[in-house]
Amino acid sequence: MTHYLELCLRLDPEFPAPMLMGALYSKLHRGLAELEADDIGVSLPTHQTGVRARKPGDILRLHGTAERLEQLMATDWLKGMHDHVQVADVSRVPADAEYRTVRRRQFKTNVDRLRRRRMRRHGVSEAEAIEAIPDSVEQRVCLPFIQVRSTSTGQRFCLFIEHGPKQSAPQPGQFNSYGLSPEATVPWF
Repeated sequence: MTHYLELCLRLDPEFPAPMLMGALYSKLHRGLAELEADDIGVSLPTHQTGVRARKPGDILRLHGTAERLEQLMATDWLKGMHDHVQVADVSRVPADAEYRTVRRRQFKTNVDRLRRRRMRRHGVSEAEAIEAIPDSVEQRVCLPFIQVRSTSTGQRFCLFIEHGPKQSAPQPGQFNSYGLSPEATVPWF
């Protein structure tokens, strides 16, 4: 991860920033999947956490080698977003950068949905599902999220993103088609 590329959302009175970030991230996901890129990671340097402030921010930073980032940008993955995004040049990562993992987290956020799923999958009654899945199972999430559409299933979902603790040295690994990894780190500055 020697280089990075920053994409900054332009303010738009018609579209809120989280909606634009969702569109941008969905396009990035398709671009990374088509490129079969497992060596490009992402970070959200202006993200906000907290139950009331779970926003991804307005900057999407891509991390990788200069050649690989330029290869991605040579494709048309940003088609339709040029009016909404300011794209910086590929730049070298600062020498004093720290590192951190950026990974997907999944939560049990809707107890009613979990109960309906149990009823459907196991053929149990609503009372049995309520007994098996108490209200205490539901979790309140403080992480930023982006609404995206999966290229494999076509379904929309909330992609919760966790930035791990800062580390002094990089950790190798592969990234998924969302640019996320539970073990590989990206530069943080």
